[in-house]
Amino acid sequence: MIEDPANESLEPTSPTEMPSAAAVEAAPAPAPSGPDAHGWWRGTGRRKTAVARVRIKSGSGSFKVNDRDLENYFSEERDLKNIRNVLEKTGTLDAVDIFVNARGGGFMGQAGAIILGLGRALFKYDPSLEPILRDNGFLTRDAREVERKKYGQAGARRRFQFSKR
Repeated sequence: MIEDPANESLEPTSPTEMPSAAAVEAAPAPAPSGPDAHGWWRGTGRRKTAVARVRIKSGSGSFKVNDRDLENYFSEERDLKNIRNVLEKTGTLDAVDIFVNARGGGFMGQAGAIILGLGRALFKYDPSLEPILRDNGFLTRDAREVERKKYGQAGARRRFQFSKR
């Protein structure tokens, strides 16, 4: 095999030729985004198959879900308590107006999606709330989904009754 001297390898041959850590610049962290043109801070939450688009801005504390009051939309006390818990822990219960568009899933999934979307919107609204939101799990996405049904079985894991003969 004939070697061509003009075709030298660009790979560094020794550790001293490697670029230093200071020479490699890290990407800057994204700056917290401010409100949009209408003064809203936004956050999107997902849980199971539900998606909640949450908008907040400073106000009197009104809470609308799909153009209905929070108390009229959710009938379960558990869901109401979990959603209010985000506002109580962060001290923003009567300080922000909240508007939510929730689609898909059931009431429990939508409540979980609203909690995550509200946490993300509050983090953009006031980044100093991050430790409170993170410690209480309001910024953590629950990735559990319904397992699909498999062919040849009655459900995702349930099998048809076995018959030996």
